[in-house]
Amino acid sequence: MGKKKFVEAITSRDEDFARWYTDVCTKAELMDYSEAKGFIIYRPYGYALWENIKDYLDKEFKKTGHQNVYMPLVIPESLFLKEAEHVEGFAPETAIVTIGGNETLQERLIIRPTSEVLFCNHYQKIITSYRDLPKKYNQWCSVVRWEKTTRPFLRGSEFLWQEGHTVHKNEVEARKETMDILDIYNDLGRNLLAIPFVVGQKTDKEKFAGAVDTYSIEALMHDGKALQSGTTHYLGTGFAEAFNIKFQDADGEVKPVHQTSWGVSTRLIGAVIMVHGDDSGLVLPPYLAPVQVNIIPVMQHVEGVLAKAKDIKAQLEKANIRVDIDDTDKTPGWKFSESEMKGIPLRLEIGPRDIENNQCVLVKRFNREKLVVNLDELDSIIPNLLEEIHQAMYNKALENVQANTRETNDYNEFKKIISEKQGYIKMMWCGKRSCEEKIKEETQATSRCMPLSKESIGHNCPVCGEEAKHLVYFAKAY
Repeated sequence: MGKKKFVEAITSRDEDFARWYTDVCTKAELMDYSEAKGFIIYRPYGYALWENIKDYLDKEFKKTGHQNVYMPLVIPESLFLKEAEHVEGFAPETAIVTIGGNETLQERLIIRPTSEVLFCNHYQKIITSYRDLPKKYNQWCSVVRWEKTTRPFLRGSEFLWQEGHTVHKNEVEARKETMDILDIYNDLGRNLLAIPFVVGQKTDKEKFAGAVDTYSIEALMHDGKALQSGTTHYLGTGFAEAFNIKFQDADGEVKPVHQTSWGVSTRLIGAVIMVHGDDSGLVLPPYLAPVQVNIIPVMQHVEGVLAKAKDIKAQLEKANIRVDIDDTDKTPGWKFSESEMKGIPLRLEIGPRDIENNQCVLVKRFNREKLVVNLDELDSIIPNLLEEIHQAMYNKALENVQANTRETNDYNEFKKIISEKQGYIKMMWCGKRSCEEKIKEETQATSRCMPLSKESIGHNCPVCGEEAKHLVYFAKAY
């Protein structure tokens, strides 16, 4: 009875995917809505997901020589206006402070939508020589972008993220940095999130405001829509020239620096929910999950059951497995349902009869497979199971991408596919913005990225008939 009541609180994915997503966010206790529209509360379980993403990336960044810093929350308006293209891109989304205490400010303060100008202003002060380079900084913070339509984790007026900003003496080093970070992001999907990303370069229309080139990792959701999950940017010398960031090279010549910026955000949590979740709630990849094993004592009122559960918890924690015990007075059925809702990779059931037989029951969340396991072997079996689950989840997500990636060089067929089947469509493109805009206007599909492999499936742009220059992944997107 308890299980049925709990599960019915979630809308079916196929009935209403948007409602299902919101149900999971709230029912799995990832977040709550605040009193300010578009600003959410990260509840402990949801924030723990972000902490695990942060911990993974922070280690990878530090391995590659990056240092963490923290820049101010606000940007003086005169500073923000220094780079014209950048300003034009972010102006519609900015929140502005006009009053401090009881006084009108002499200069308005922009609450950071991103921090390029803050880093640039700082770099201008501290860089004078080639000996000062490279500077490889990253910050973990929140930013504010005044969105009209919001959805938890995916698009909010405030979100958490990391933003890297690096400075180099030449284009070669800066471009290498841009691609190295793209590899780190791609590995994040493979190693932690169990998400296969499509990786490539953005078109000029879709690139970051102020960048020379932008690259992205794109994920495909269960409903066939794509989600831009992270970006890296080669900024060239545009910001350096606007902010007068120059250095004297070893040859004595004064030169502008070359810069990069890059970031991922709590949008990744949304990706995990929509790629892996099912009608019972979250399905979390094992290395991301805050709790990897949920121990549920069955008939816990019987002497020895709860004590055995605690012994197992201690045994697994010694093997560096994240474990929890549900020793509440809820029914076992309710506990099972709640464990499924929270997407905990393994459920461990232990009762009086199990203890007599020195065994327990393990249930895999992602496919509900049950295993009877000897208690003495748990700390060796469970790590292998977690690895198997992670790989199986990645493979399932990859199969979904492959099954929902189609190619065509017929624009009418493109329109038919995008209206009926969703997913990615690979199509050649001439490189003109007018064709890209026509596709979006007529189909609501946007260019996601141009694959780095530079593959080709035709010679002409299906929209205008002119010579094609790029293969592009198109999709409807969040």
